[in-house]
Amino acid sequence: MNSDFLLLGVDGGGTGCRARLCTFSGEIVGEGLAGPANVRLSLEESCEAILSASAQCLQAPALNPCQSAVHACLALAGASDPSIIGRLEDYRFPFSSVTFVTDSYAACVGAHGAKDGGIIIVGTGSIGEGIVAGKHYRVGGWGFPVSDEGSGAWLGCELIRRTLQALDGRVQWTPLLMRVSEKFGSDPRAIVRWMTEAKPGDFATLGPLIVEHAKKDDPIACELMRTAALHLEALARALRLHGVKRLALSGGLSSAIRPWLSSEIRSWFVEPAADALSGAIEIARGAAVRKVCGDNA
Repeated sequence: MNSDFLLLGVDGGGTGCRARLCTFSGEIVGEGLAGPANVRLSLEESCEAILSASAQCLQAPALNPCQSAVHACLALAGASDPSIIGRLEDYRFPFSSVTFVTDSYAACVGAHGAKDGGIIIVGTGSIGEGIVAGKHYRVGGWGFPVSDEGSGAWLGCELIRRTLQALDGRVQWTPLLMRVSEKFGSDPRAIVRWMTEAKPGDFATLGPLIVEHAKKDDPIACELMRTAALHLEALARALRLHGVKRLALSGGLSSAIRPWLSSEIRSWFVEPAADALSGAIEIARGAAVRKVCGDNA
């Protein structure tokens, strides 16, 4: 088989989109970074981010002009709905082949390679994903605000809720709540105006503020971190019921949330072997082999 082609992996989520271009053997020749790529929220915006990040990869100085065929795996938040996949397929991406998977599936493949295992992702959103004996299991991750409990978006929303309650006199003020209130000029109407247009990523920007204040024992921050941990533990337990024994923890808030998990749950986790981009590259490699071998059959 002629392996003189390139593999493109894209990891698109609610905060940003990363891309990596590799040779068939795995040598990295280019990387790119662009804006959010949650296809459930905005397919057009996501596709623009994918193309922007991919174009950065393809402009890499180390690129061999002879390697013109690019086989891509686009691992995207929200890419689990067949209707969305259909729209993505109609978009006609400029690649020799395109495989669409969720970002969590690619993260699971990257974390465990060819082995069975699962992953809990906690970033802008949250989700549990597992692979056992070729079967694929998913828990949560159905989208903010109805799902994604324990995530950055969920934390931010809960913080906004408690700030409004403090402004109403329903809960006691803490340094964290005062900080958020000041951000909006202590005006609940300003909070509502912001909330009306806010996307999950906007709510998630408040996550680091909660983490910061939890380290200072702010009561509200600690409460939110404890509750977020309980939600993520529920994802882990659900995956274990499906027979997923090895779990990995990843995402922008993973290191912050880990200490809040119970010792039992933490004992289930192993360090991920690689990230979602590596998983996407591996999926692209398999799809490329099948396509090339099929075309040459």
